[in-house]
Amino acid sequence: MKASGIFNHENSFQTTKTDSHGKKFKLTEESVKIKGTNEYLKVTDCVRENGDASYYYKEETPKKKIILHFTMGYLKGDIATLTKGHVSVPFVIGRNGIIYNLFASKYWSYHLGPSAMGGNTAMSKECIGIELSNIGPLKKIGNNLVTSYSDTDVYCTLDEVQNYTKLSTKYRSYEYYAKFTDAQYEATAKLIRFLCAKYNLPKTFLAETKRYNVLTAAEFTVYRGIATHVNCRTDKADIGPAFDWNKIINQV
Repeated sequence: MKASGIFNHENSFQTTKTDSHGKKFKLTEESVKIKGTNEYLKVTDCVRENGDASYYYKEETPKKKIILHFTMGYLKGDIATLTKGHVSVPFVIGRNGIIYNLFASKYWSYHLGPSAMGGNTAMSKECIGIELSNIGPLKKIGNNLVTSYSDTDVYCTLDEVQNYTKLSTKYRSYEYYAKFTDAQYEATAKLIRFLCAKYNLPKTFLAETKRYNVLTAAEFTVYRGIATHVNCRTDKADIGPAFDWNKIINQV
């Protein structure tokens, strides 16, 4: 899908309430107060129309970390994938800044993977996952940037600089990454503030020298605060230096 088509794609989900697999959803917008402030967070509850909740475990577990991901997809496919099987997260943030709440953050689902530092089960239980809808790494072919899925899946041209970030040094084998939107940065920061207040989590970010690296199992297990998928997996690229961390840190 071209970057220019994403706006209509996300609006279509709002209108049809149907993911890319044809599953129907109930979308309910609500505002929740951020504990200890006069600020409110706007979220959209996004639950299966048929009541299916098989993609997460209704087991309350202590929360110690917030883990940021990007989906490597587009919203309808993101929602479809994250509501199938026990690999999911409570929050998905569209490029338009809408926060979709798939299940209560006090519950859990697998989202780190079997090779995660500290163990997939133990860490998935204590980490609140946030997925930002973003296609992720891009490959340069001629004057086009294509997705990692297909050399013919054109995301944008090199002239459309508003749609991508070019790194000075390759990260996890890629030089180009799809940009995040200002609406996503704002929504992500506000959601982090909400979750930190709700679960009494420190608003701690890894130092830049460690931010894009895999932590040891011991380091990742004891860490409390905000981290990303790359901090516990050697084979993931979410979320690396193409993400504007200053926008998040300054707002959180």
